Parts: sequence; C-alpha cells; structure tokens
Amino acid sequence: MNNCFVNGLRALVVPAAALAFGMGQAAQAQELSIATGGTGGVYFPYGGGLAEVINNHVEGASASAEVTGASVENVALVSRFDSDIALALADTVYAAFHGQEPFEGRQVSELRALASIYPNAVQIVTLADSGISSIEDLRGKRVSVGAPGSGTEVSAQTLLAANGITYDDFEPQRLNFNETADALRDGDIDAGFWSVGPPTSSIMNLATTRSISVVALTTDQIAAATEVEPTFAPYTLRAGMYDGMGESVLTISTPNVLIVHADMDEELAYNITKAMFENVAELIAIHPAANDTTIEFSIDATPIPFHPGALRYLEEMGATPQDHQRP
Repeated sequence: MNNCFVNGLRALVVPAAALAFGMGQAAQAQELSIATGGTGGVYFPYGGGLAEVINNHVEGASASAEVTGASVENVALVSRFDSDIALALADTVYAAFHGQEPFEGRQVSELRALASIYPNAVQIVTLADSGISSIEDLRGKRVSVGAPGSGTEVSAQTLLAANGITYDDFEPQRLNFNETADALRDGDIDAGFWSVGPPTSSIMNLATTRSISVVALTTDQIAAATEVEPTFAPYTLRAGMYDGMGESVLTISTPNVLIVHADMDEELAYNITKAMFENVAELIAIHPAANDTTIEFSIDATPIPFHPGALRYLEEMGATPQDHQRP
C-alpha cells in the first residue's frame, strides 16, 4: 500500500491491483486514487470534484485526488496500477495506446477510457509589452513549454515542430503552470505554454498583477498542427476570459480523457461513469470546464476504446460509439 499527501493530509492509497479489480467482497471497501496534475491547472480541482462524486454516489467506494506531473506520468501510473483513474490529454493517450512517440517501444495497449471530459486549449501567454504576437516571435526567446512529462509539453512540441520551430530555436524551460506564471511575472521568461481547460487559475492570477497577451494562431498554423496530430481541433478563447483580454483568440484544443486500466472491474467502471454524467452539476460547481462533460462530447472526442463498463452505460443512454471506441 502507498501513502500519499492530498490537500495536506495523508491518504492511504490501495493499489488497484490489490483492490479495484474483481476482488468480490473486498471491493466493498476500496479506496481509489485519481491522478491529476499540478495545483495551478484544471486537472487537480476536476479530479477533486470527481473524487467527491465517487464518495457521494458510488456505493462502497471512496476516492482521493493526487497531485502529479499530468498526462504522460498519469499514463504510467495507470499502467503500473499505481493510480486507478487518471486524467490525460487525448494526444498523449492516443500515442501511448498505439506505441507512438513519446511511447515508442513502450506501448500501453491496456488503457481504456471512461469518458472525454472537456477540451484543453493551448494558451500561449506573454506580457503585453513583450513584442511577441505570433509563435514565430518565440525564436530566440525564453519559453516555458510545460512541466517535464506533461501533456502541455507534448502539445507545445507538436504544434511548434509542425510549424518549423524546434527547441533549438529558443531557450526552453520546463516549468509547471504556477512556475510559468511566476516566471512571467518576474521577467525570468518571455512566454509560456498552457494546455488546460480555460479559464485556468494560474493565468487568471497572473493577469491581475501584470498586463498579459495571449498569442493567437493562424488557420494555416492550426492546419499544419492538425495534419501531424489528428486529435487537435480549432478552439476560440473568448474575449474577456482573462483581465485585459479584449479580443477573442484563435488557438487549438485537445480533449481530456478519463482513463483507467482495462482490468478495472466492469461494474465499478459502470458505476463511476454513471455517477459522473448524472451528477455533472457538482463538477461544474467546482470548475466551468465541466460544462463540456457530456455524453456527446465523449462520443465525438475519445480516441481509444471505452472500458466495457463505460461502454455499457453510454449505450444504455442511447449513444452510438465509433468503431475505434469499442474494445
């Protein structure tokens, strides 16, 4: 058994291999670990909200959210049974499931989805007086590309490489969301990437102390990125989302997927999926990104097979999964 700290309290996390999967009577007392991300993004509050939904609406189960390095790390945690449920970006999940970069030689074909829960928008933030107005202007600058192993870094690398920009063209910094905001505020970097459900608290806080600018992408840049990464989709950040953001900004987005191991007990997966969709108002009250937690979005956006328990619930609700979403 593992001990971890959640919200400053020690929580006992029972590995999924020991409790979560088909253990009959033992499953009545199981405690689930939800791998999220850093405290400055959406994953942690969303994961905390999901834990509360499970605690309140899934009989015989309890859950707690854990701070992690986000998508890439979360895939590994689920594959090793160190976490029972995790949030991860669709591009990371797709690459892991198919053994593509950065998972070449370490395919994670045992991943399954419970749902796609909301889109992550790539948000490239700089200070208003930086002179940076396009991704081409990042050349020669100090740029945070996200925490090591995070989905933000995967998205940043993919977007930039698709448009002819590599780490050799600027000075990359691998900082989490809060560190990126602090470094921008203090003048230690020139720009930073977020791939997160907007609005996110770390950018909101930065915008209250500094005048910020969010860098827009062109339709050609989006098309180039989508050709390389088919899970990308255009997304518009609405005007006024952050202080000083007077106009809407065109960018790209990637769905976030709630993943589990294929060996999760089918009834448990069904009950978690049912509880989440039928109590989504509780998630919306924690973060507005959950407004996109719908059955329709899951069917449209999930890039890997659903877990049989999740699939059963979706079909009961009249949804028709795509061929690639069936185990």
